[in-house]
Amino acid sequence: MPTINPTAVIEEGAQIAESAAIGPFCHLGPNVIVGPETRLIGHVSVFGHTTLGSENTIWPHAVLGADPQDLKFDGEHVQLIVGDHNQIREHVTMHMGTKTGGGITRVGSENLIMVGAHMAHDCRIADHCVISNSVQLGGHVQIEDHVIIGGATAVHHFVSIGQFAFIGGMARVTRDVPPFMKIEGNPARVFAPNTIGMERHRFAPESIVIMKDAFRRLYRNQSSDGSSEGVRHLTEAIANIESTYPDDAYITVLCRFLRNTSIGLHGRYLETQRHDNKLKSPVR
Repeated sequence: MPTINPTAVIEEGAQIAESAAIGPFCHLGPNVIVGPETRLIGHVSVFGHTTLGSENTIWPHAVLGADPQDLKFDGEHVQLIVGDHNQIREHVTMHMGTKTGGGITRVGSENLIMVGAHMAHDCRIADHCVISNSVQLGGHVQIEDHVIIGGATAVHHFVSIGQFAFIGGMARVTRDVPPFMKIEGNPARVFAPNTIGMERHRFAPESIVIMKDAFRRLYRNQSSDGSSEGVRHLTEAIANIESTYPDDAYITVLCRFLRNTSIGLHGRYLETQRHDNKLKSPVR
């Protein structure tokens, strides 16, 4: 039998794995699924059609699976799905998806989500990410593997954040964040390759050298005001990098990401995927 504190409220229909633990004053709705070895420490509320995988730890006052903060939401069947081995700290909020966003907010595995962070409707967070205190993710944000986001950062809806990106604290992120790069500021700008992150994840030294060169070609002397000159520079730099490093897998990932971003509204590729969008999307 699962370990359930007598003060917890478990509504009829909730499914709790035999090895799960539900602490004092938790509240689980009727459509909640809690996986093996997952532990709700106390004062945790889980609502809606929410699935928590195995070996997650949910700290006090987290609220998971509440209705999306979207005026178009009309009670349709939507979900929150959380993977395995996540640390979800105090006062974190994660909302279910919306019909126009695919219906699912999804959090992967092995993530550390710190105090007061907010995952809005239809966000997609991959694996091995660190989302620091008070980070605010707007709706439909997509975060790839091994991303680190500094505290009190605000991320605009429909932003994509590429793998191994690093975002400095208190940044205002309104455009897609390229993989393997570091950004900071208000509005946030790319200021360096994420060499420390690449070293920590044991990238080959030659791959780090290549990424440094790609950064120099992409972002040195680039216009910062979104002018046609800056766009032309970026397009030419992408082509130049691809011709120089045609067999480098990380360069391929970086250039594909940048090309997709370049066609998005306001520098956000996912804007082209919107339900009401008229732009043609590239073949990925």
